[in-house]
Amino acid sequence: MSEQIDNNALLQAAEVALQQAKKQGASAAEVGVSQTKGLSVTVRQGDVETLEYNNDKGLGITVYLGKSKASASTSDLRPESIADAVKAACGIAKHTQEDDCAGLAATELMATAFPDLSLHHPWDIDTQQAIAIATECEQAGLDVDSKITNSEGGSLSTHQSVYVQANSHGFVGQTVSSRHSLVCTLIADDERGMQRDYWYDMARDAADMQSATAIGQRAAECTLRRLNARTIKTGNYPIIFAADIAPSLFGKFISAIRGGALYRKSSFLLDHLDKQIFPKFIHIHEQPYLLKGLGSAAFDGDGIATKTRDLVTDGILQSYVLDTYSARKLKMKTTGNAGGVRNLTIDSGELGFESLLKEMGTGVLVTETMGMGVNIITGDYSQGAAGFWVENGEIQYPIDEFTIASNLAEMFMGIQAVGNDIESRGSTKTGSVWIDNMMVAG
Repeated sequence: MSEQIDNNALLQAAEVALQQAKKQGASAAEVGVSQTKGLSVTVRQGDVETLEYNNDKGLGITVYLGKSKASASTSDLRPESIADAVKAACGIAKHTQEDDCAGLAATELMATAFPDLSLHHPWDIDTQQAIAIATECEQAGLDVDSKITNSEGGSLSTHQSVYVQANSHGFVGQTVSSRHSLVCTLIADDERGMQRDYWYDMARDAADMQSATAIGQRAAECTLRRLNARTIKTGNYPIIFAADIAPSLFGKFISAIRGGALYRKSSFLLDHLDKQIFPKFIHIHEQPYLLKGLGSAAFDGDGIATKTRDLVTDGILQSYVLDTYSARKLKMKTTGNAGGVRNLTIDSGELGFESLLKEMGTGVLVTETMGMGVNIITGDYSQGAAGFWVENGEIQYPIDEFTIASNLAEMFMGIQAVGNDIESRGSTKTGSVWIDNMMVAG
């Protein structure tokens, strides 16, 4: 799967789209062209369950007729098809209401430097090798214990992509990247019933991933430790969010400081700039230039240069997360976050995971959350959960079928520590998070 994508064809398609936009009367235009090639395989009980190759292309064009905006897309990159897409967009724009905040970002904000962020590491494996790795992963998990009675399979995915972005200011940027993953999901059962769990790894470079055997064995350990789950007595307890689910907590924080939520006045953190929203020891920042980072990028979705910056310093909110449009709506400046934040990083303290448990003493370790019970407008938080009961600083037994509830503002201010067991498999870097008090309903 190391066959290269023709970058020049995508660059030419972007150029054709911008030329057509100008020819058809657009006052400004921006285009994104992408191609992704990949292979995905799932092996279940030793048999190949799914095998999928993909080679997807797409072009999206946005045109502006003054302050009127419209978009169209096509998966056909022939010049005549691109022209048809531009024609469609221009036709829609003529009937679109004007919006004073619409338009490209200022020319001087466009990215001009494109450092090599080491994002492209093709994995040179064929179908048989991919099947063998997925099989090894699943079998390693099944072999751990006789209580592992079933499997949802081992799945390997390897993809590489090229994304070209350009606009009528003359900006042209391209990102060449790869992403590989391996996951194993297992089922165990005992007299109390069945439990499932999984483990995975993901990286730009396959050489950075855990071995297939290690992933399968970790999946088995995660599944086995959930057996004999009990229910919990309703009450208020301290909570530790395990490192692999803690990013979701900070994802809610980002949702609350996004420009779209702010200009619609639908965030509990409205008007909280320069205010204390976390304890003083909390530092949250963005690192878009991390080598091999899953969230790394030199430019945002508006073509603006990304930058390393602080969102929270000493617990105080320093900045919102704005793209060009939302910044104009708020009469502020864009923060270069069209398309989201890049490698959000929450600095950890000195405590490791075991030390966090000891410091907490008695409470709940949450390893999974379920449901959609988070209201960004009010900050109210209520999620189904699974995890473990902790007493005297030690994990005692698994618990399930409980709900954790609080308010995000209280949860953020109630953080007691962030562990140094950093979760690095995604675009948010954080350790386990210990919160002083939440309602737990058994």
